[in-house]
Amino acid sequence: MTNIAHLQEKRAAKLEELRSAQNDDARFTAVEKEIASIDGEIRRAQKLDALDKAAVAPADTSKDRELRNYSLAKAVREGVDKLSGLEREMHDELAREARNAPQGIIVPTSVIFGEQRAMLTTGSAGNTVATSMGALVDRLKPVLKVQGMGASVISGLSGNLDLPKLTSGPTSSWVAEDGSSTASDATFDKVSLKPKTVTGEMYLSRRLTLQNGVALESVLRNDLAYVLAQALDKAAINGTGVNDPEGILTAIAEHATAATALSDIAADLIAALEIDDITGSTGFLTNPSLLAAVRKVKDTTGRVIPASEIFHGERVESSNNIPAVTAKNPLIFGAWSNLVIGYWSGVDILANPYSDASKGGLRLHAFLDADIAIRHEEAFAYKLVA
Repeated sequence: MTNIAHLQEKRAAKLEELRSAQNDDARFTAVEKEIASIDGEIRRAQKLDALDKAAVAPADTSKDRELRNYSLAKAVREGVDKLSGLEREMHDELAREARNAPQGIIVPTSVIFGEQRAMLTTGSAGNTVATSMGALVDRLKPVLKVQGMGASVISGLSGNLDLPKLTSGPTSSWVAEDGSSTASDATFDKVSLKPKTVTGEMYLSRRLTLQNGVALESVLRNDLAYVLAQALDKAAINGTGVNDPEGILTAIAEHATAATALSDIAADLIAALEIDDITGSTGFLTNPSLLAAVRKVKDTTGRVIPASEIFHGERVESSNNIPAVTAKNPLIFGAWSNLVIGYWSGVDILANPYSDASKGGLRLHAFLDADIAIRHEEAFAYKLVA
C-alpha cells in the first residue's frame, strides 16, 4: 500500500520547488502538474486506507468480548484470595496453562499490551488484532516498537517452541535426452523459543488506591505496559542472550558497506535483503539521534531532502531503546515478521502491601515469561552510522 506520509513529504518538497520557480513559467507549470499528480495519488491512497479500515472485521469471540469488561484495578484490589467474577475466571484459566505455579494474579497479556500481531508462517507482516481496553479506558496503542514494525506474536505458549525453517531447497538442472536428473534434497533447521522471565515493579500510594477506578485502571495499564514493553523492546534490539533474549544487534553481524552517505547506506541495506530473496513488510528502525540528523540533510541548493527520498520510500521509525554502539547509531532494515515474540501464559502480578506498610501503599511486582527469536537472520541488516 502507498505510504501517505511519504507522499505528503514528496508534495511538500515539490511545493518548495514551486515557490523557487515563480520567475520561470515553464518550470512553474511542470512542477504544478507534478503536485497535481501527487495530490491525486494522496486522494487514492486515502480512499484505499478508508476502505481498508471499513472492511468487515472477523467475528468477535466470547473471550474478546469478555476482555472488554476486564478490570485490572478490581483484580489488584481483591487479590488472589478474594478474586471474583471475570477476573477470577481469567486467572484460573491462565493458571492452568502456566509453566510455573503463579505467585499472584495472572492477567492476560492483551490486557497489558493492547494490540498484538497474529503469528504467520509466511513472510507477510501479520494481522493486527485489536483488543478493547474497557468501557472507561481508551484502548492502548502497541507499546512495543518492534511489534508496531510488524513482529510476529505467539501467545498462550505452554512449553518450549521450535519453529522449523528451510535452509536450502531442491535444485534444478538440464539433462540430455533420456538422461537422469540429479537428486537434491531440502534441508531444514529450527529456531527455538524458551521462556525467559522479565520483571517489573511499581508502587501505588494509599491515596491512589482509594481514588476512583478509572484513575487507578489507567495508571495500572499504562505503567505496567510501559515497564514490560521497554524491557522486551530493548531485548529485541540489543539483548545479550544470557538472561534476556538475543537481540538483532547481537545475533547478526554488521553489514559491510563502504558507503558513507545515508541514502547510499540505506540502499545497501535494502539490497542485502533483496539479494537473499527476503519478502514481506519491510522498514527501517533507528534511534532519534540519527533521525534528527536525517531531517537536516540538504542538497546542494540548500533544500531539505525528505526522509522518504533518503530511505528510498521505505518506512522509517525511531526508538530510544536502540542504543548507540561505540558512539555510532544503528540503522536497522528488516522484514519484521521474521522477528518472533512468544508469550507463556499471562502477566503474573503479585501485590505486596507489607514492603511499604508504614506508608499504607501497595507495591506491585509483575512477572512475564517471554522470549524473542529471529526466524531468518537474512531478514535483517544493519549499519552503525556516525
